[in-house]
Amino acid sequence: MGELQQPIFHMPSLHVLLFSLSRLGLAAALGAIMGYQRESVHSTAGLRTHILVCLGAAFFVLASVEAGQTSADVSRVIQGIVAGIGFLGAGTILKVGDRLEVHGLTTAASVWLTAAIGTGAGLGHIWLPTVGAVIGWIVLGPIGRIEKGPPAKKG
Repeated sequence: MGELQQPIFHMPSLHVLLFSLSRLGLAAALGAIMGYQRESVHSTAGLRTHILVCLGAAFFVLASVEAGQTSADVSRVIQGIVAGIGFLGAGTILKVGDRLEVHGLTTAASVWLTAAIGTGAGLGHIWLPTVGAVIGWIVLGPIGRIEKGPPAKKG
C-alpha cells in the first residue's frame, strides 16, 4: 500500500493566506454594513445574520477557487448559493392572518443581496460588492424612510 502523497490539512502560502483573509474580511465588513441597518430597524435578520450570510457566501466561493476548480465548477457553487439563500430568506417572510399583509420581504431581499455581495468578495472583487453594499444601504435606509412617508403630526 502506498503512503499518503498529500498532507491531511492544506497549509497555504503566506500570500494565499493574506489574500483569503482580505476577501473574507471584506465580506464580513460589507455584511456588517447591511446588517447594521437591518438591526437598527429591529429586523428579524440583523447584524450577525448578515455578516454570517456574507461571510458564508464568500467562503464557499473562495474555497472552490482555492481548490482549483474550473470556472464552470465555481459557477455551480454560485448557483447553489443563489438557490440556497432563498430558503433562508423565505424563513423571514410572514403572512399575517387572513389579511393581505406580508412582512419580511425587505429583510429577505437584503439577505439575498448580502449573499451576492459575499459572492463578489469571495471572487476577489472589491469595487462591485462595495458598490452593491452602499446602494443596498441607501435603499434600506434613506429610501426606506421616503417610502414610509413623513411622520404623522400630533395634535
